[in-house]
Amino acid sequence: MSLELRIVERIHEVPAASWNALVRDDASPFVEHAWLDCLEEAGCVGGRTGWLPRHLVLYEGSDVVAAAPAYLKTNSEGEFVFDWSWADLADRMGIAYYPKLILAVPFTPATGHRVLWHPSRNRGETVAVFAEAIRTITREMQLSSAHVLFPDATEARLWEAAGLSIRHGVQYHWSNAGFRTFEDFLATLPQKKRTQIRRERKQPALDALTLTTLGPNDLGGPEGSALAETMHALYATTVDKYFYGRRYLKKRFFDLVRQRFADRLAWTVARDANGKIVASAFNVKKDKVLYGRYWGTTVDRPFLHFNVCYYHGIDEAIRDGLTTFNPGAGGEHKRVRGFVPTTTHSAHHIEDPRLRAVLDAFLDRERRAIDAYVLSGGADE
Repeated sequence: MSLELRIVERIHEVPAASWNALVRDDASPFVEHAWLDCLEEAGCVGGRTGWLPRHLVLYEGSDVVAAAPAYLKTNSEGEFVFDWSWADLADRMGIAYYPKLILAVPFTPATGHRVLWHPSRNRGETVAVFAEAIRTITREMQLSSAHVLFPDATEARLWEAAGLSIRHGVQYHWSNAGFRTFEDFLATLPQKKRTQIRRERKQPALDALTLTTLGPNDLGGPEGSALAETMHALYATTVDKYFYGRRYLKKRFFDLVRQRFADRLAWTVARDANGKIVASAFNVKKDKVLYGRYWGTTVDRPFLHFNVCYYHGIDEAIRDGLTTFNPGAGGEHKRVRGFVPTTTHSAHHIEDPRLRAVLDAFLDRERRAIDAYVLSGGADE
């Protein structure tokens, strides 16, 4: 039976059961149908957001056998694989960089599968089909390029074998070496770091703050709706601080995910002595991995960010037997607190051969520099 690739403009056009049948246990939670559908229904993507859903869905007859969340982009915001300099270079060369095609999860720099495939299919052959498809789409739609953001290392090698250029980046992740307690983890760090972390972990109690994790049982009914509103307000406190901050996520999105995605949520909150939530981190948990996302606070307390976003998550990962804590993009300050440099990947098809030649030379230098940095464990304190 022949294969047919369709471009789908709304995720709900694909039945949730058909899409999720392609999502393996070790895939990130952010490629699940509910997460992507909540982004679309809440208006976080589509319209004038610069993220136009163009999901790639491979059919064999009437059966969905592979898919990739994909978007037509009219800017480079919310991607976390930064290519503004590429756009500037393209402009100087007389090449229109936008629109472009990306295979990614919006606003989510979490490594995972970008091409989802049915168990009946070979992964390498499926990625090759999608590689040829994005080259055809780029050419026929007169796009400058197509980009696959944050595929896992195995998938990145498959994209490279299919002819795409590979880029490396750096995040800071925490790994569980079979720790039974937080003190077991601290024992692996130099004394200076141990002393610093112990001092910082004591601060919430001194400020009469209590940290807890909210799970599915906390998110139902009117109370859950109020919590979602609070989480959005706290999220906004962070993005509103910075001139480059953008409220990518709508209030409606927080309410939708607490209803439809509650089994994956592990929201961390800090309450004051009166029980009021004054800080939070939007965490998601799946398959032994904790993903740290959006942080916010309405108070200024020493070390509160480190406790809400890092130490509480590490403690939870140890307690629940998780293997990895991925707290998101950026932040060398994470390395001081037990997170280690970790290579991330992206894959790129550049249509114009002149631009591709310049970028390939840049990517070769960048990869070598990042690989050396990760191998060294990062610069000394």
